[in-house]
Amino acid sequence: MEGLWAVFGEFELAHYGFSREQMILSLCVGSAAALFVGTFLGVLSDLIGQKKVCLIFCILHLFVGIWKRIIGHPSVLVASICLSLASSIFSFSFETWVVVQHEKQGLRQDSMSDTFWLMTFFESASYIGSQVLANWLIGDNMEKNIASPSNAAILLGMISVTSVTVGLKGPSQTASFKEYRVSFYSYILGDRRICLLAWAQACLHFSITVFWLLWAPTLVADGREVHLGLVYPCMLGARMLGSTVFPWLISGPSPLRTEDCLLYSFIVLGLVLSIIAYDYQEIEVLVALFCLFHGCVGLILPSLARLRTMYVPNELRGGMMSLSLAPANAAILLFMTQGVYHRNIGNAAIIAFAAMCLLTAAGGMHVLKRLGKQPYQNWHKL
Repeated sequence: MEGLWAVFGEFELAHYGFSREQMILSLCVGSAAALFVGTFLGVLSDLIGQKKVCLIFCILHLFVGIWKRIIGHPSVLVASICLSLASSIFSFSFETWVVVQHEKQGLRQDSMSDTFWLMTFFESASYIGSQVLANWLIGDNMEKNIASPSNAAILLGMISVTSVTVGLKGPSQTASFKEYRVSFYSYILGDRRICLLAWAQACLHFSITVFWLLWAPTLVADGREVHLGLVYPCMLGARMLGSTVFPWLISGPSPLRTEDCLLYSFIVLGLVLSIIAYDYQEIEVLVALFCLFHGCVGLILPSLARLRTMYVPNELRGGMMSLSLAPANAAILLFMTQGVYHRNIGNAAIIAFAAMCLLTAAGGMHVLKRLGKQPYQNWHKL
């Protein structure tokens, strides 16, 4: 569902008559919604159960699909807010839900690690599949079939709502907000290790968002002609390959710890974005750097999920993940308004800032390795 909205996003809005200023404004409003509302949805999921929040994710996508079909000239702000909130939920709730289910069913730790890399692998595969599906639905007549992806999103939304409400069980509320707040301050904000993990997650989220906003303008700069539709699946394919490296590193003969893998991966990401920010002109090299970036992202995502399982209590996991994205969302909103909307900051400066953040995340992983693991086995469950 998320991928379907991204394939023809700008072209679809242009079809409905929205100006570029209105498109940028919608992105700013969506970023504001993710910051001021999405930040606290993780806490909500911990309190009322991940199943209910995942159901909200499905309903938001279903609503946007129906909204676009019913309204001839849909409000871009309403769609942007709904999709931004859905993306915020997607970033934490499904992972938290599956971890809780793993624990309740008593599955082995290596089984959970396999789940993490498979989630990343199939997420990227589904984005590629959504591009294929959207292009097939549109066909050669974009004017006539522009609403076809919305029909597909509605169908997928109905299937998702049915699956979540009927076929799956979710945890019920286990604590009051007062108990949750005390535990959160004690076990999340009071632990430097978890704060380092939160910072790494924020830096990764910010850099990925900046990349997806600016990769196309970077490629077509100076009037260069590039078939963006072919570059997109290459990058996602690289992310799929990167995720397949994860099980080899944690179960194979490699002596590297998860923190080591993250340290080196964040350094590579920072260097890649530094080269891109320098405005390297060769398209072939840029595409190779883009693929390397996503290959490292494919490795980092399951690695961070594994460390969260080691350090973060499941009852606080959703809140930790959503609140850790607040600095990233604040930075995104700042650069969206000052850089993209008012054009006070250049694209190269934004990418360079993302590179610097990634290098600080690498430093955080080095500190995390030196601090060592302090398990939370002795913590009292809510």
